[in-house]
Amino acid sequence: MTTSTNALANLSGSIVLAGAGKMGGAMLTGWLAQGVDAGKLAVIDPAPSDEITALAAKGLRVNPAQGELGKAAVLVAAVKPQMFADAASQLRALVTSSTLVISIMAGVPIAKLSQACGGKVVRAMPNTPAAIGRGITVAVADNGVDQHQRAIADALLRATGSVEWIDDEALMDAVTAVSGSGPAYVFLLAEELARAGVAAGLSPELATRLARETVAGSGELLHRSELTSETLRKNVTSPGGTTAAALDVLMGPGGFQPLLTRAVAAATKRSRELAK
Repeated sequence: MTTSTNALANLSGSIVLAGAGKMGGAMLTGWLAQGVDAGKLAVIDPAPSDEITALAAKGLRVNPAQGELGKAAVLVAAVKPQMFADAASQLRALVTSSTLVISIMAGVPIAKLSQACGGKVVRAMPNTPAAIGRGITVAVADNGVDQHQRAIADALLRATGSVEWIDDEALMDAVTAVSGSGPAYVFLLAEELARAGVAAGLSPELATRLARETVAGSGELLHRSELTSETLRKNVTSPGGTTAAALDVLMGPGGFQPLLTRAVAAATKRSRELAK
């Protein structure tokens, strides 16, 4: 059992999840799968799904009254960023000076979270593969977060995949641009690969299947392999072959590298703008 898992198993007090949408719901599912007692968990959501509501039979508290809920040991803020201002007063009522507040809201900095909610703040950026337990989350902790609280945050965030920690919050904008927005870039690759297949004469159905399975399978190979992505690419590229011909285009002027650099820079810039 890891240190973070121990920290979660020994946690006393309630874990309150504010916002049980796709990402919050994925985290909740992961916590229950890890063996967290449903009786320790509470969900605040104005329109909980049928799946969330059904978990009340296992002891999950769904939209309990304020007096029933009391103060939270951990508050996980998973509401939409644009709804945070309206939800902040309700969330603050759950927080003491020692409450661990974990935010997965994009673009909301630690300073704003501390001012609105109080507590000890961890800011995290997950991505959409969290829905199938294959996400990656990057987290940064406020100076007031101790090692025990950091271990609790790590365990809760690992419920949806792997976790990386950074020390500089300013890097979260680049994190958002690479991993937070990154799944959309991969989906675009599959979309355009299928479109190119149709242009080459394949039926739309076959081109779509080939593109989806190729992207998904290559991603799984990358996940399982200890080789770098560069090495894997070179391993399937025979000199003078078909792959080499395609890569001459993709790696040439105006190809993947400058396009992705510009794309990530644009997303990073927008993330900074949204945080203001």
